[in-house]
Amino acid sequence: MSNLPPNNFPPLEEQLDLITKGAAEIIPIDELKKRIEQSLATGKPMRIKAGFDPTAPDLHLGHTVLMRKLRHFQQLGHTVIFLIGDSTALIGDPTGKSATRKPLTREQIAENAKTYQEQVFRILDKDKTEVRYNSEWLDALNYYDMVKLLAQFTVSQMLEREDFHKRFNAEEPIALHELMYPIAQGYDSVALQSDVELGGTDQKFNLMRGRDLQRSAGQPPQIVLMMPIIEGLDGVQKMSKSLNNAIGVNEPPFEMFGKLMQVSDELMWRYWTLLTDLPQSAIDAMREEVAAGTLHPMEAKKSMARTITAGFSSAEQALRAEENWGTQFQKGGVSEDTERVSLGKDDLAFDEATQTIGTDRMLAAAGLAASNGEARRKRSENAVKIDGETAADVRFAVPALPVTLTVKLGKKTKLVTIE
Repeated sequence: MSNLPPNNFPPLEEQLDLITKGAAEIIPIDELKKRIEQSLATGKPMRIKAGFDPTAPDLHLGHTVLMRKLRHFQQLGHTVIFLIGDSTALIGDPTGKSATRKPLTREQIAENAKTYQEQVFRILDKDKTEVRYNSEWLDALNYYDMVKLLAQFTVSQMLEREDFHKRFNAEEPIALHELMYPIAQGYDSVALQSDVELGGTDQKFNLMRGRDLQRSAGQPPQIVLMMPIIEGLDGVQKMSKSLNNAIGVNEPPFEMFGKLMQVSDELMWRYWTLLTDLPQSAIDAMREEVAAGTLHPMEAKKSMARTITAGFSSAEQALRAEENWGTQFQKGGVSEDTERVSLGKDDLAFDEATQTIGTDRMLAAAGLAASNGEARRKRSENAVKIDGETAADVRFAVPALPVTLTVKLGKKTKLVTIE
């Protein structure tokens, strides 16, 4: 779907198809419909806000779920505000945290914010995105303004928030500045006069404070649109680099495509919904084709992996990644992107009399196994293949040197040249 000028919004149902796609909860949905209808009647776009604290420099696909929903609003002609929480990052969002976060310095925040913008504009249209920093208004508040703002909430209200409630009951420390975070985030909505704010399901308490403060300021309270937390490659836990189940937005196309092909058939539909721009109605139709047997699940998954990969590189690079993946994993061949390693014969206990090398030593030296012991275990499990043949023996016969072997351990493949 192409970007549309503000005076040419798609009809209500077409907008709702894309806006509600993948949403976990919209509060209140009827008001969202009214705001869309108002935009259609007046030609005035809605103001859509999503805030991001630059607490980490690198993003993975899980971080892009909200950004993609911003993109959907942008495609529909609405005003998208990418809010960088440079002031709230000094507090650190306590959502889901069991302890007070270590504050970042202004310098760390500025550096992370720069990296964030470089990555986010691989999804959003830079020329049509309003980038704002909440230091614009939060740093301008004086002591009187802050007291007046804090006076609108009670301590008991703050302790209704689940993570604060748990920490309070467990007699774990809650710093006073942490209680300010939801209020500061809510004030962002007042300063920006947002019509819709996006956030994860874990952000509900914070998002609702924006409605409270807008109401007090005499503004129409924003609609809250919450997106689910996406699962990582394991299909169980949320995507996280620390859990080793994440796909980074800066990963090479071949690696991204390959990781996406690892997801289960069921999780594939979640990725279609949360990580692509395809309307939900089209995704549902594709799913019906798979259920009816007219579309193979593998083809649907390839299309998903190609679509997502192209969004972070190019259509040509995604297609090449798909072709290389097919060569390596479906045809038994070797992709152009397969890593190449050169090893010396002396490193592999080469025996000239028998023309053999130590199989385990080669696997470890090539980086396919962490140690000789791991290589030995994998070999005993018949998980090692050399030039397409299972290599279960301690020693492997090689032809005249130098020679290049295709060595596979599980799903990992390397071209090993022995000289």
